[in-house]
Amino acid sequence: MNDKPLIDRYRPWEVALIYAGIAVFLFFVLSPFIEGFLVSLKPLERLFSTPYSFWPEVASFDAYVRMWTTVPDLPRYIFNSIFLASVITIGVLILVVPAAYAFARFDFPGRGVMLGLFLAVNMFSGAVLLIPLYRLMKAFGLLSTYWAMIVPGIAFLIPTAIWLLRTYMLRIPRELDEAAWVDGASRFYTMRRVIIPIAMPGISVVGITTFIGAYAQQFIFALTFNSKSEFMPLPVGLFGFFGRQEVVWNELMAACFVGVLPVMVMIILFQRYLVAGLTAGAIKQ
Repeated sequence: MNDKPLIDRYRPWEVALIYAGIAVFLFFVLSPFIEGFLVSLKPLERLFSTPYSFWPEVASFDAYVRMWTTVPDLPRYIFNSIFLASVITIGVLILVVPAAYAFARFDFPGRGVMLGLFLAVNMFSGAVLLIPLYRLMKAFGLLSTYWAMIVPGIAFLIPTAIWLLRTYMLRIPRELDEAAWVDGASRFYTMRRVIIPIAMPGISVVGITTFIGAYAQQFIFALTFNSKSEFMPLPVGLFGFFGRQEVVWNELMAACFVGVLPVMVMIILFQRYLVAGLTAGAIKQ
């Protein structure tokens, strides 16, 4: 049996081609972010100068200081985005963990149809359902509140979360459930004390992906269901950098990077849990 790492089994020129392909891929993926960061470092009057220069001749972080003055409510918008994403993530996990366990362990009529319907929900864009959602939010008196963004956010993220966590729970041996039942444990106790601790890497992945999705999908719901600035999340708050005569592009890019910072910090902090959850199912137990 060959115990050499997979990368060491290639010839030098093959390794070079692999890394060259990875470099090209990363360039196309990261170049918009690099360009956006460089725009935030350039003075506004030099952004549209000709000939265009990719690297700023005079780099400055002034835009990161001025943006708080241009949009005074920017800290509130960032807080709202973090708060909404956190509440949506908690709500999704509370609903999805028992649902994923039920779909993974119970063989009940209509299970396949329901899973198919969950996939069908993901085919519809939020924009398609704005009118019925607006009528529902108005009927329940949720317009211009946090709930107007939390409820549809949870609803649209649940299907994907169920599929992800159900797939992970299917890899947990059923013998663990049976052993708990022999000892007199109930279904709920088995799920809470046996399955959930084992499934924590998968739950972590679902939580992180749900937080990122909730953080990114706030624009259309907030713009439609909310009219109060104190409840506005960051994507809508960024409109403050669009003036009647011009767009303050360098400050807009700076605000975008500051707004993305909480998500980046979360991914860095939970990186090992994310990797563990993604790779835990790769080895057959």
